[in-house]
Amino acid sequence: MDERYDSYCAADPLFYDSLGSVTTQPGFPTAARPLPEGWQSEPTGDWLIYAPVDGTLPEQGWKIHVSATLTNADEVLAAVWDYCVPRGLAFKFLRGPRTLLMRNSKYAARGASGKFVTVYPRDEAELELTCKELDELLAGQDGPYILSDLRYHAGPVYVRYGGFAARYCQSDEGQVVPAIADDSGTLVPDRRDPVFHVPSWVTLPDFLAPHLAARNGSRTDELPYRIEKVIHFSNGGGLYVGRDLRSDTQVVLKEARPHAGLDADGADAVARLHREADNLRRLADLPQVPRVHDEFVFSDHHFLALEFIEGRALNKEIVERYPLIDADATDADRATYADWARSVHAQVETVIEEIHARGLVYGDLHLFNVMIRPDDTVALVDFEVAAPIDGHRRPGLRNQGFAAPRDRTGPAVDRYALACLRLALFLPLTQLVRLETTKAAQLADVIAEAFPVSRDWLTPAVQEITGSPATSEAAPVTGMTAPDYRPHRWDALRACLASALLTSATPQRDERLFPGDIEQFRSGGLNLAHGAAGVLHALAVSGAGQWPEHEQWLLRRATSPVSGTRCGFYDGLHGVAYALDGLGRRQGALDVLDICLRQPWQDLDHSLRGGLAGIGLNLLHLAERTGETRLREEAWRVAERLVEQVAVDPGGEISGGRNPYAGLLRGRTGPALLLLRLYEASGDRTLLAHAATALRQDLRRCVVRPDGALEVNEGWRTMPYLAEGSVGIGLVLERYLRHQDDEQFRTATVGIRRAARSPFYAQTGLFAGRAGIIAYLAATSTAGDEPDALPAQVRRLAWHALPYADGVAFPGEQLLRLSMDLATGTAGVLLAVAAAHGEAAAGLPFLAPAPGAPRLPRRSGGDQTDPTTEGR
Repeated sequence: MDERYDSYCAADPLFYDSLGSVTTQPGFPTAARPLPEGWQSEPTGDWLIYAPVDGTLPEQGWKIHVSATLTNADEVLAAVWDYCVPRGLAFKFLRGPRTLLMRNSKYAARGASGKFVTVYPRDEAELELTCKELDELLAGQDGPYILSDLRYHAGPVYVRYGGFAARYCQSDEGQVVPAIADDSGTLVPDRRDPVFHVPSWVTLPDFLAPHLAARNGSRTDELPYRIEKVIHFSNGGGLYVGRDLRSDTQVVLKEARPHAGLDADGADAVARLHREADNLRRLADLPQVPRVHDEFVFSDHHFLALEFIEGRALNKEIVERYPLIDADATDADRATYADWARSVHAQVETVIEEIHARGLVYGDLHLFNVMIRPDDTVALVDFEVAAPIDGHRRPGLRNQGFAAPRDRTGPAVDRYALACLRLALFLPLTQLVRLETTKAAQLADVIAEAFPVSRDWLTPAVQEITGSPATSEAAPVTGMTAPDYRPHRWDALRACLASALLTSATPQRDERLFPGDIEQFRSGGLNLAHGAAGVLHALAVSGAGQWPEHEQWLLRRATSPVSGTRCGFYDGLHGVAYALDGLGRRQGALDVLDICLRQPWQDLDHSLRGGLAGIGLNLLHLAERTGETRLREEAWRVAERLVEQVAVDPGGEISGGRNPYAGLLRGRTGPALLLLRLYEASGDRTLLAHAATALRQDLRRCVVRPDGALEVNEGWRTMPYLAEGSVGIGLVLERYLRHQDDEQFRTATVGIRRAARSPFYAQTGLFAGRAGIIAYLAATSTAGDEPDALPAQVRRLAWHALPYADGVAFPGEQLLRLSMDLATGTAGVLLAVAAAHGEAAAGLPFLAPAPGAPRLPRRSGGDQTDPTTEGR
């Protein structure tokens, strides 16, 4: 699970959103003061900025951060306000208590945690004086330690060198990130790691030297433990495999930071750590529960040493064993898995009953907290939210795929999670139940069809989740009656998807038009992948129509972009220009393109997502559309730079992380596509050779799974998906094979086709889910395919389909909220299904379907099987 998503679930029950966008949240009383005379205030994201009207600041320098707790936040803010205003010091602070809670929550970004107020001194002399006087003023005030900063004495005042102005550059990983200028004036990433860092060209002010020495004074070799492995970091602390040097005993060390890692009740990691120790001692007679080995404090951090349990988390065990990943799994394979899954559930159910018998509610049952030992017996870990049955309250921390509704307390919380576990062992999609309770019955139907599991065994889980007797069949996901809704007809399905998209629009907001992935809070709400351009493009090319008022929204903002707006194809303005031209707004597209061409795009990475490959393809496309030779010349210039990059082989067999990425959007496959398009335009066979070189570099980072599927190798998992997996590579391989035969490429294509046959994909998105698989199958030839390959994948979209207003929508990444964007949500599904139904304009940009690509039949009768309702 990507824990970044949890912070974006607090603002809205249906969509990912930022608390900074929710203007109704209560603010701090101090923020209600009248604006001081001669001052201006501006909201930006989670922050409120206050500065003198005629004040000036350097673009970067040493800044001061002040931390606070939920209890003392307004008192701290009042003190800083009263200090800064008379001195003309610009400052900003978090909007309100909810934002402060989320910034310090367990799964908040560790590099930003603790920062409540930021003060901007104008020079180092003012920095020194302000640190000294604020430290005296705030003496005795508590606050979480700011990991990215240097602490000034022992109070809540911290310092860090960084940017004051909004400037951006590209990181080594290809991300557009906040920037500062180095000693040569070149913009480099403004590092915000969870560790204090001074840029190499910056000298630490002398007055801070003693504080740095104090920070470095703690020595872990004073402890009787050695850390051997990091299991996990959160904002609340770390989880490590360690060893007790006194007894040579392997243990798990759990670390808790004071005032950090808050839960929904405001309890910090330290409070939960001591609660966990008490709970484990109460359950010490249970063999399925880890023993407490030790408790200690080091540098204000609290630690709990626990028995080391040999085994793997249940979620990882499921990935290894799950038969629905393999299209060729046999009935025997499914039966063997079903026996194991039922055994796991029975064991967990037994230990939960034993916990209840000892007067506790576990409160945090989910796939990550169940350990499977080598002998297939289970153990439970993480008892920090366990609580007495008497007077029980809902846990302050929850896994949303297993969290009980608000009306459940006490043992009912665990019974609900056990019901979700019963389904998730066979179909790990119980996050959807939080969005639509009736999905439980549909998931049970799918399980009963796919596994030798009786409905009598599944029915109690459905009843527990829904709080009512299970019906014989699941309710339609649209909530519409059969006479009004005939989804076996493409026109009706398209209308349902379009209705959901259009109903979700928020034209009154400036930063986004359609709700989507959390990435839109980094890259903006305009682009193809996560913004308005992608949704409007999908609506138009699928035949769902154009919406001039929404196009105007996009055009106004794209021609006056905010600082930091990217210029790439999927993540920036090049993609907006592409979409506007496709919508018939040629002049608007050229206006946006002019903005792009004025940017220093030549030093971007090679990628299709946000780099040179995407820019070159768009320039070539618009050159063909407009006949402008200047654009064609720029496309060739891009190709020349890419040829130079492709000639340098990065080596390695792993994709992502610290290694080069493989795949269509971030790997060498994107450059290969541009080189192929230019070959098709020019006939220059050297371009074909360079494209082959690029494709081979990505294929080196692929691996053949035991079932014969070829997938991108990320070291700890393999990926079949469109953006960073093998089917994206497969799209360009097939395009290459139209021009020249290649044995390696033909063999790889066979393996990639197998990767596109899996019955189960965890998500439905275009970039990393089933919609991308459908788009691949709809765009490539049918040679060697089972006749049902494409229709089967379209039918299984129903597993994720959810009602929204009068239409159908799909969940985004992590399945915690609906998404409407092209990359992760409903617009991507619409595009893929439109391509499957043969809409001429549908499909991925620059990747027209191959001759002989499959098409779903257009049905018109009312008695035929609906390809979107399998498993209802």
